[in-house]
Amino acid sequence: MLEVGFVAVMSQAQKFVFFLTDEFSHLAFSCAVEPLRIANLISGKDLYEWSLHSEDGEPVASSNGSKISVSGDFSAVAKCHRLFVLSGINMRDHVSRPLLSALRRERAGGTKIGALCSGAWILAEAGFLGGYKAAIHWEYHDSFMEEFPDVNLVRSVFVADEKHITASGGTATADLMLHLIEADHGEDLALEVADQMVYVAVRNATAEQRVSLQSRNGMRNKHLAGAIRIMRDQIDDPIPPSSIAARLGISTRQLERLFGKYLNSTPKKYYVEMRLDRARKLLLQTEDSITDIAMACGYESPGHFAKVYRARFGVSPHAQRNKIS
Repeated sequence: MLEVGFVAVMSQAQKFVFFLTDEFSHLAFSCAVEPLRIANLISGKDLYEWSLHSEDGEPVASSNGSKISVSGDFSAVAKCHRLFVLSGINMRDHVSRPLLSALRRERAGGTKIGALCSGAWILAEAGFLGGYKAAIHWEYHDSFMEEFPDVNLVRSVFVADEKHITASGGTATADLMLHLIEADHGEDLALEVADQMVYVAVRNATAEQRVSLQSRNGMRNKHLAGAIRIMRDQIDDPIPPSSIAARLGISTRQLERLFGKYLNSTPKKYYVEMRLDRARKLLLQTEDSITDIAMACGYESPGHFAKVYRARFGVSPHAQRNKIS
């Protein structure tokens, strides 16, 4: 049985509280706590502390069956800087009165409240997210939009510029924690934490849950799946949307409607972002020259490649690579 204890309180530390529901995501949990632990280790200071809570104060089981020891129930919460509700599968079954009451009490007390993985569903049930942007794991997008139409659900990996910050789960939780570490203690520490995690492809808030969306929508619509497959196979030699549509036996207009409906994008925009995302991975993970990477991603002119890369990521290809050098 895996057990995690309570980190001792230090007055100068940022105090985080995690409300864990039954069947919470263990991956998201690890990606939330480990960056904080590593930040303390690297800095040699207690920059962060955290405590864990379950509904009854007893060890709580994650979706993979491992149990986590906690500090108390949802009512036994000391004053903290941030509180995150972390759930996983079957989150609807774990939206309880004690949980909602505790969240509303903490909000009334001024605590900053956020959610990880499917936790945005619980915040929405509590009435916290109306009119705000929010992120949730892609698996729950359709049902969430039906249930909470007043929430501005986005496909980003996390949302950090709202009153209630949310992350879509899994490694997106690490992206969010690295973002918070950078905001609290600077980019250098955040990069060192990412290095210790061997996590070189850190995403910002605007990154989308790309792979999961492809998988989900690919199962639902064969034409969309086929278009994405063609794009992926021809990253180094891109073809126009009209040619993709012709290969699939549909009209260009129909192809555009599919991308708009399922991905809130256009074929051209999606294709460009796919190529640039591929370029970013190559820049971060290989020693290939920038010219070679540009050609591998369908750009004959390194100058044009640099221009569109900067427009997408806010930095030049050279600067992107220098961030990890």
